[in-house]
Amino acid sequence: MHSAEVIWTCDGDFASGQYSRAHHWRFDGGIEVVAAPSPSIVAPPLGLAEAVDPEEAFIASISSCHMLWFLDVAYRDGFRVASYHDTAKGALRQTDGVVWIPRVDLNVAVEFEGDAPDAVEHMRLHEKAHHACFIANSVKTEIVVNLS
Repeated sequence: MHSAEVIWTCDGDFASGQYSRAHHWRFDGGIEVVAAPSPSIVAPPLGLAEAVDPEEAFIASISSCHMLWFLDVAYRDGFRVASYHDTAKGALRQTDGVVWIPRVDLNVAVEFEGDAPDAVEHMRLHEKAHHACFIANSVKTEIVVNLS
């Protein structure tokens, strides 16, 4: 079982809608993260621009899961990964009256030690990672891997 705590306490005038949306996410390992809506949705001072927003966390979760599976797949296939960097991106869109993130692009740069896979094999490693990723298997969002 996986869990997270979401903790919010009213700061402001709730009845008038003038209250802070900032809150905390607490994870089972003890890490606590300040969270708030995206500043494009709720501007400061009711939001908190420097906090993590749910949309960013969603994109980071997809990216992190993919990376962890990629590292495992590369290791099992005999490649040594020296570094992995992803600048993942996604945007809210409205489709049939529903706002969602229909696509996340993983913009991945991987450096290998020793023998590196060719471009076709490299993409195959990412495809295997994508199919193993629990998060990717749990969402309807299209996930696209772009290699740089």
